[in-house]
Amino acid sequence: MNRVSWLVVLSLVGVLAIAAEAQPQRSSAYIAYAYPAGGQQGTTVQIRLGGQRLTGLRDAVVSGTGVSAKLVKYFRNLGNQELTLLREQLNLLRREAAAKTRANEPVDETAKELVARIEERIGEWVNRPACASHAELAFVDVTIDPQAEPGPREIRLITAQEVTNPLVFCVGQLPEVARKAMKTAEFQVLGKENLAQRKRPDDEVEVRISVPCTMNGQIASGEVNRYRFEARKGQKLVITTQARQLIPYIADAVPGWFQPVLMLYDANGREVAFNDDYRFNPDPTLLFDVPEDGEYLLEITDAIYRGREDFVYRVTIGELPFVTSIFPLGARAGEPVSIEFAGWNLEAATLSPPPQTAEPGVYRITAQRDGLVSNSVPFSLDTLPECLDKEPNNGPSQAQIVEMPTIVNGRMDHPNDCDVFQIQGRAGDTLVAEVTARRLDSALDSLLKVTDASGKVLAFNDDREDLASGLNTHHADSYVMLTLPADGVYHIHLVDTARHGGPAYAYRLRIGAPRPDFALRSVPSRLAFRPRGSATLTVYAFRKDGFTGDILLRLAEPADGFTARPVTLPAGKDNVRFSVTTRSAEAGTPINLVIEGLAKTSEGEIVREVVPAEDWMQAFLWRHLVPAQDLKALVFDPSYTPPPKRDPPAPKPETTDKPADPKPETADKPADPKPETTDKPAAKPAEPPKFTKQQVNGRLRQLSLLYNDWLLTEEFYTAKVAECEAVQGP
Repeated sequence: MNRVSWLVVLSLVGVLAIAAEAQPQRSSAYIAYAYPAGGQQGTTVQIRLGGQRLTGLRDAVVSGTGVSAKLVKYFRNLGNQELTLLREQLNLLRREAAAKTRANEPVDETAKELVARIEERIGEWVNRPACASHAELAFVDVTIDPQAEPGPREIRLITAQEVTNPLVFCVGQLPEVARKAMKTAEFQVLGKENLAQRKRPDDEVEVRISVPCTMNGQIASGEVNRYRFEARKGQKLVITTQARQLIPYIADAVPGWFQPVLMLYDANGREVAFNDDYRFNPDPTLLFDVPEDGEYLLEITDAIYRGREDFVYRVTIGELPFVTSIFPLGARAGEPVSIEFAGWNLEAATLSPPPQTAEPGVYRITAQRDGLVSNSVPFSLDTLPECLDKEPNNGPSQAQIVEMPTIVNGRMDHPNDCDVFQIQGRAGDTLVAEVTARRLDSALDSLLKVTDASGKVLAFNDDREDLASGLNTHHADSYVMLTLPADGVYHIHLVDTARHGGPAYAYRLRIGAPRPDFALRSVPSRLAFRPRGSATLTVYAFRKDGFTGDILLRLAEPADGFTARPVTLPAGKDNVRFSVTTRSAEAGTPINLVIEGLAKTSEGEIVREVVPAEDWMQAFLWRHLVPAQDLKALVFDPSYTPPPKRDPPAPKPETTDKPADPKPETADKPADPKPETTDKPAAKPAEPPKFTKQQVNGRLRQLSLLYNDWLLTEEFYTAKVAECEAVQGP
């Protein structure tokens, strides 16, 4: 592409980005990051969440069982005038403490605690945050049971009137190390970026760890985090990263997420391992066979040295079970299956498929060894007959004959492998061939074509976008649907676009007639209701194999007090509004709702659950529906006002000890020798008030908020209020 073309593209992207930013912002409570983003079983960890519109924050909740959350404190945004008041109060307290110290008097413990609180609030203050949606802070204690199931959960905050979006919180099995939390990043001025960069003390740049463990950190602009550890020759270390898995999309960063890079050095400073992604996954993984005893240094940074408080990571290191591939990638529901699996540290490990009673769908399965759980891998269950790819089938003359309908479980066994399948077709029949590989975490980037007996290409496809796969940005699975022109033999050819191959390049190839179907997503993943009120969300349909029919939406097993009138998503439409009503008159805790869609096809009725999702923006432009675990519903009281944390001081009573009135003049008093004159000077015009009533009211409001947050003494508060009243006048 020439220079002019690039300028045109960049200009178009800029216009679209500005247009996207110009859209009205939803007034929903929002959290942008959680740090640390996990904790070990059997521990309590305090996490820090940055967000916006969190006024009235009152609670936190974590999905699943075995984990509980408790809100500890909330830091709203402070204005410049509030900061000035806090500094004035802090200086006063410090002077009083110094005076007591000089007089050998004890300093009041309450005063010490207040000084610490004010110092913490001032220390967190940023005049111009790099991202305003991160500036409000909540601190939550998360308690994890020793037997809590390891893996990702979702954490949300609850305000007085709504529930926030979810963020990932991981339950881990290993000891955890967490670096000091990063202060809200400051806005970077072009040419003066160094002024906004993190000023980390030298002793925080490198951390010494004991293997195995999980390291938690945040990457600031231009920053590198280092971890030093001891390792022994022959150890098979697995070093995995979670970054994009924690925050899938960042709206104002290219490529749209934190792109970590791992580098490993030996004791001599020689680089012995490097990884910037694991196959197609942006989160890197190092599989390191330790060559000799000694110290090793692990570094993590962003690929282009960006950074901010939402560049959160978890790095786990140890001789841990790690699955690199499984085969097959799925099975027929209700039938027994044997799964081959390969990876690291899997000696004596077990991997169990979903139970035979499991319904069709995609499940996450793990390997276990010595009580440790590996990374999870997806496994698909379907209802069609299944078969295995049989070699050699590298061309039409060796094509593997298959009966339709079927799902072929195969893989590109080696580089330049090509799998060809032969079917018998009839004129006018519709044929569908669909690859499911990347959506099951396979390394395969498929390319699919259909030819007739003479070798003529009838259909060809490389990538097909699957909008229901909200975490994929490279839709690498292929799909073709065509009408067969004549009776006879047809060949379906499948290859990897880069001609790669190996155990990790597995696939499931569905061959047969169309199976009209659909997937459903609802946005947002939370609803807020006034008492006896209603709330609305949008349901999106992703239609498959040419399905265009009506879809009836309804609440499935509605929770007590919630109802919804069934809504039809009309034929050919891809979204519709869906309203839910509550009969509850009292506010309560969030509950989970489930919506389902029903449709009739030639093969019978289809019922699909609506997956709650959040609408995330990637890199200024693209939007994705990212699945959530639950659809949360909260009934709130709009008239509720949180009780004050602290009662304001009572006003001091007015004194009655007024001076006596002067004695009245008597008739015997001599007259004033100065005659009265009528030439008195004109009265001076009254000076305008120094502050407007609105300014004084704003000052009083600031004082009240700071006092209610236990950041001002009663004496200081009373004095400042008196100043305002004096300025305001009667």
